Amino acid sequence: MPTFDLLTIGHSNIPADRFIGLLRGAGVTAVADVRSIPASRHFPWFSKRNLTARLQQEGMLYLPFGDALGGRPRDSALYRDGIADYEAMAKRPEFCSGLDRLCAAAARHRVCLMCAERDPLDCHRCLLVARALTERELAVGHILHDGTVEPHAAIEQRLLTDYGEAADLFGAGQRDRLAAAYHRRARAVAYRAKAVPSGASAAAETR
Repeated sequence: MPTFDLLTIGHSNIPADRFIGLLRGAGVTAVADVRSIPASRHFPWFSKRNLTARLQQEGMLYLPFGDALGGRPRDSALYRDGIADYEAMAKRPEFCSGLDRLCAAAARHRVCLMCAERDPLDCHRCLLVARALTERELAVGHILHDGTVEPHAAIEQRLLTDYGEAADLFGAGQRDRLAAAYHRRARAVAYRAKAVPSGASAAAETR
């Protein structure tokens, strides 16, 4: 396996034992939960209390990061046309501070970010958090449910191929095309507020 500074995983509907097996296979010692609401109605083993207890049994730490790095901002200024604005969120001091704490944890543990969505390109852990980490020149790998780990660079190539505009000899360069693809994909999958956000039910599934 290539050397990664941090890993990510989406729990989706995976059984608890398989989830632990994937973490163990990647050498994970701490799970950083970046869900805004760390609960799952349909898969209760991924709710905060149950997950914390199971990880503790396996000798792993549970680290809550949803307040700083979650995908459902409470501030209505962080929504554009009712959709969470990842670019605006990434500029917030709270987000940057959360990244600092995450990096500090990664210096002491083998950290894996966890959210709900199976595919990294459907999730803010990739489109927001991992993007920001790679901009800090950290190597990020995404644990897939078949046990392979996809480097973030490969994710970005997939992002360009599936959601980017065709290359233009006289137009935008690779960096601009990638930024546009991030923006386009984020607008498609980011949390949509039904009203001005004021928190949400703890039983709801969340990013």
